[in-house]
Amino acid sequence: MKNVVFKKNKSDQKGFTLIELLVVLVILGLLAGLVGPKVVGYLSRGKSDTAKLQVEQLSAAMDLFLLDVGRYPTEEEGTAALLEGGGGINNWRGPYLRKNEVPLDPWGNEFHYKYPGQSGDYDLYSLGADNAEGGDGENADIGL
Repeated sequence: MKNVVFKKNKSDQKGFTLIELLVVLVILGLLAGLVGPKVVGYLSRGKSDTAKLQVEQLSAAMDLFLLDVGRYPTEEEGTAALLEGGGGINNWRGPYLRKNEVPLDPWGNEFHYKYPGQSGDYDLYSLGADNAEGGDGENADIGL
C-alpha cells in the first residue's frame, strides 16, 4: 500500500483572520457610539412620560374623591386619603387607586401634593430625577 498524504490548501481552512475580526469590532464600536446615546435618551424620556401618566392617574383618582366627598383631600390628608377614608371623611367610597398604594414616581420619590394649589384647585407633581425644584430635561418638574 502506498502512503497517501493529503495536503490542505489554504482555501480549505475555515475561520476568520485577525484583520477581519478587527474590522467587525470597529464596525460594532461605531454602531454602539451612534445608537447608544439615543437608547439612553429614550430611557430617560420614558421615565418622564411614566411620571406624566402617573400624575394623570392620581388626578383622576382625586376627581373621583371630589365627586364622592365633595372636596379634594386636604394637604394634611394628602394622597393617602385616596386609600383610606379615616378621619371622618363623609361619603368616602374608596379606595380610589387600584393597587391599594400610592405609587412612587419613576425615580423612587413620593409625589408632592398641595391643596389649595397655585395653578389650579390642587398641585400634584414630581420633582424629577434630581428631586429638587426646577431643572431641565430629566430633572424637570412634572405635574399639573
